[in-house]
Amino acid sequence: MSSLVLHNAQVLDPGEGKCFSGSVAVREGLISYFGESRAEAAAAAGSGAPELDAGGLLLTPGLIDMHVHLREPGNEAEETIASGSLAAVAGGFTSIVAMANTDPPVDDESGITFVRREGSRAGYANVFPVGTVTAGREGRELAEMAQMARGGAVAYSDDGSTVPTAGLLRRALSYARMLGKPILEHCEDPSLAAGGTMNEGRMSTRLGLNGIPCESEEIVVARDVAMARLTGGHVHIQHVSTAKAIEVIRRAKSEGVLVTAEVAPHHLALTSEVLRDYDPVYKVSPPLRGRDDVLACRRALADGVIDAVASDHAPHLQGEKELEFAAAPAGMIGLETTLGVVSTVLVKTGLMSWPELIPALTSRPAGILKLQLGRLIPGWPGDLTLIDPERDWLVEVGEFRSRSRNCPFQGWRLTGRAVLTVVGGRVVFDLDGRRAGR
Repeated sequence: MSSLVLHNAQVLDPGEGKCFSGSVAVREGLISYFGESRAEAAAAAGSGAPELDAGGLLLTPGLIDMHVHLREPGNEAEETIASGSLAAVAGGFTSIVAMANTDPPVDDESGITFVRREGSRAGYANVFPVGTVTAGREGRELAEMAQMARGGAVAYSDDGSTVPTAGLLRRALSYARMLGKPILEHCEDPSLAAGGTMNEGRMSTRLGLNGIPCESEEIVVARDVAMARLTGGHVHIQHVSTAKAIEVIRRAKSEGVLVTAEVAPHHLALTSEVLRDYDPVYKVSPPLRGRDDVLACRRALADGVIDAVASDHAPHLQGEKELEFAAAPAGMIGLETTLGVVSTVLVKTGLMSWPELIPALTSRPAGILKLQLGRLIPGWPGDLTLIDPERDWLVEVGEFRSRSRNCPFQGWRLTGRAVLTVVGGRVVFDLDGRRAGR
């Protein structure tokens, strides 16, 4: 834990909903002050605390990515907890939530403990583990949910697969409600998605590829909402990608059902049209959809029906992604590009302002997971992200900290980038040399 002061910043706390010129102080790892007075900030940090000039840039609570695949244990050549958390802080994320579909799956207390320990040992981002909903992620019986909660699991998910039956999901939501945790659902009906490799529509017909209809997602979203209504449990819909699924969520929220949702940056920025050359880098689950669905996702994030932006960072080996399209695995990396993509697609275009966007990357994911993060509140962890909203930069995957390179935004020019990442008062990433690294 460390102490630190950042002066001359445009400070943005999601609870305030506006920016002001001021300072933020961290003392012994915890927020001790945020406000307009430089002198009060310096005093709150304590004698001898380093003081950094933010250069008038945007200072926010540390960004949170609630959907990350770290591949460890089992596929460390693709990503490790250490490499993934380093990629996270390079992207401005101070906290990441690790999905459970590793090999073996994280389905017991020892698995949860392992992820937490390795995250702490890496010393970059905070790493919060998710446990599986079902034992072995096999969709047959519930995993030891209470034991995993005791070990530090923040949620449960069989991500990559849907909880197969309404009855099993009902039981899972009931148990999770007692434990105060959400179920994070990958919504895809396997009977409709089986054999599909991209969105079903004009482009799949033109390319001669088997399609996955939007209804595959929408049917399961409707089922999951019904089970949340029945049990009073909290269901969180992962990587929403279709307009009709959004309408189901919108209606459920208006009825008071405990449902939240996230969207991935690639579902905000890319359509199925990019698949015209059969490039497997664009193969993802759920698949890239049509223009109307992309626009619906943008509007739903802007109006709050979709709560959070999450990368769904999914690393794969280069050789795997160079297979023919049907044989290549689905997934894209995103930890180091998420902020730039959403800034470019949403803020630069005028659809959202920074005060409107930042809660989707901070306070809302924290609220969904009941984490004491995502706000600038005295006594809360001193996790901060300094953003240059006007930074123009070229995506070069060869410079990434992730072990994998399957990024759909290679060669894009983006506007907006994290330049300094602080975890517990420690500078863990510094793009411009304001301070030495770890």
